Amino acid sequence: MKKILLTGLFAALIVAAFAQKPYKVVFYNFENLFDTIRNPEIYDEEFTPEGPKRWNSTKYNKKLNNLSRVLFDIAAMDKDYPVVIGCSEIENRNVMEDVASTPKLAPAQYRIVHYDSPDARGVDVGFFYRSDVFKLEGSAPIRFTMEDMPDFRTRDIVTMWGTIEGEPFYFMVAHWPSRLGGKEASSPKRERAAEIMRRAADSVLAINPATKVVMMGDFNDDATDKSIVEVLGARGEIKKLQPGDYYNPYIKVLKAGIGTLAYRDQWNLFDNIVVSANLATGSTGELKLQRVPGTKFYGSVFRAPYLLQKEGQYKGYPLRTFVGNNFQGGFSDHFPVFIYIGK
Repeated sequence: MKKILLTGLFAALIVAAFAQKPYKVVFYNFENLFDTIRNPEIYDEEFTPEGPKRWNSTKYNKKLNNLSRVLFDIAAMDKDYPVVIGCSEIENRNVMEDVASTPKLAPAQYRIVHYDSPDARGVDVGFFYRSDVFKLEGSAPIRFTMEDMPDFRTRDIVTMWGTIEGEPFYFMVAHWPSRLGGKEASSPKRERAAEIMRRAADSVLAINPATKVVMMGDFNDDATDKSIVEVLGARGEIKKLQPGDYYNPYIKVLKAGIGTLAYRDQWNLFDNIVVSANLATGSTGELKLQRVPGTKFYGSVFRAPYLLQKEGQYKGYPLRTFVGNNFQGGFSDHFPVFIYIGK
């Protein structure tokens, strides 16, 4: 009996030793990550040494180290760097390279997918990815267009595709148009962005239904708003998903009172990660969405205490880089979000 028990224990230890950790996928709005160099083709004057924010190398390096601290601490939760990180509010590829080369993130050897978009302020979206896990096959930007507003310029939707453990994945990252002018007046722009993303995802699945789609970004709408629920078609219940549907774990997160940014003493959840039904249910392949350890949710918001404003008018809000032109030395006005994918 003793020998049997020892054999069973040894087998359990072997299984534990070779058990594969699930992969983390992260989205983080970097909040105005500009370099200090004036670019005459965009409106970046405020983020220069001569501008109203007196943006300089000291402040820039503080910002880089703050962002890398957050991403490193997300990695440290289970001692594994995220396989994909989508980000928004970046000025160019150079600032992404500076983030990736910080001491805390350099060991991950992140590679970058980035395209310059036509946004007037010059802010873009992009991806960091671990080439040891995600085998990139291609990437492309998708331009935002709106028939009745032909001159409107905003961020591109950046896409990349490839495989994880031989299974096909299609990633999309976006920063939808803002609520400038009011939520209702500006909602057609975000609904159009949702339509563009949905059509792109549907076309990929039509070619290969086994592809696992991951759509992420700062959507400037809550997880329960029309643009996400109706236009993007993101559902909040895995059990009710049909083939071709999409699942948004952040619907339940928002309903639980958890947000990613605060405005006028109210929490919103604009930062979302939406996945295709086959990834949520595991209906194709072996990789599927996993519950976040220690929670009842399939998506999580990272809100470490140091990310919060400790005093003043905005106590309890995300500790941001600036309030007006006053340097706070913080992180971002958004919290990052993440999901797990595994077997």
